[in-house]
Amino acid sequence: MEIERKFWLDRFPEGLPLVKRLQTWQGYLYTDPAEVRIRRSRVEDTGEEYYRLCIKSQGDLSRHEVETDLTREQFEELCLLLEPGKPLIHKDYRAYDLGGGLVLECSVVDDGAFAYAEVEFDSEEAARAWTPPDCLGRETTYESGFRMKKYWHNRNLLRKTQEKE
Repeated sequence: MEIERKFWLDRFPEGLPLVKRLQTWQGYLYTDPAEVRIRRSRVEDTGEEYYRLCIKSQGDLSRHEVETDLTREQFEELCLLLEPGKPLIHKDYRAYDLGGGLVLECSVVDDGAFAYAEVEFDSEEAARAWTPPDCLGRETTYESGFRMKKYWHNRNLLRKTQEKE
């Protein structure tokens, strides 16, 4: 079970201990009702790469999540099943230690299209009781319009609109 709160983010936070930095590429094989996504991540410090298949149920604060490792070959085969002409989403990902066993996971998506943050919890009670730090923007946990799967479907439209402006 994944229990997490989500927030808009203006920029990466300052003054928090950085525990991990990744470059990640993500695509969706299926988005409704469950999400089936594939991800390639590269660790900034070491260059090590890993590949994951992730399946998530619908939900907001809590949802069922199943993840499994993939080989590079499996990832590349699954990429062939993505919608033609739709490139993987790129995320500059950084994780920060918040203390008390909590980690603030921050992502800047597609070179600044938007940024968001997530914090995972052991229980819904702990998630509801937690007070977010000032560096976080508006909470989006319960906003159905704020989902990466929505961005996956709409980002080409968003880019075309921005190019016209």
